[in-house]
Amino acid sequence: GLVRVARLGVFILVNLVAASSGGRFRPGAWYAGLAQPGWTPPNWAFPVVWTTIFCLNAAAGFLVWQASGPQAGVALALYGLSLALNAAWSWLFFGRRRMDLALIDVGLLWLSIAAVIAAFLPHSPLAALLVAPYLLWVTIASALNLRMIQLNPAAA
Repeated sequence: GLVRVARLGVFILVNLVAASSGGRFRPGAWYAGLAQPGWTPPNWAFPVVWTTIFCLNAAAGFLVWQASGPQAGVALALYGLSLALNAAWSWLFFGRRRMDLALIDVGLLWLSIAAVIAAFLPHSPLAALLVAPYLLWVTIASALNLRMIQLNPAAA
């Protein structure tokens, strides 16, 4: 009942906090002035995809907690780490304009999401599956980050 809804609310809130970094550190004129690869997704795609990913991620965390509770401590710690790395990326890339450090961050983010999937699997295969699109999108974001550095060596 109410406890379940509150737990789901906590997972939604934690994802919302991580997502807020993208709202605080926005692309702006600096990003618009950079050379971008032809395969860069359109600007409208980013909020749509990220909203979907954060919703799936919140559901995944909740499912793992419901399945295992405190026994999922390591899995949920990795989950928290991935959200912290996610929030740091927007700050590094758009806030600090450090594409190089953002690339390191997104590589660590990719590894953390892969670890989350592996750690969630024994607790809830569905939760692990719900995180898979996150890994796919961060794979694309990693390649895009690298290509932006290559196309804009002076800005990097």
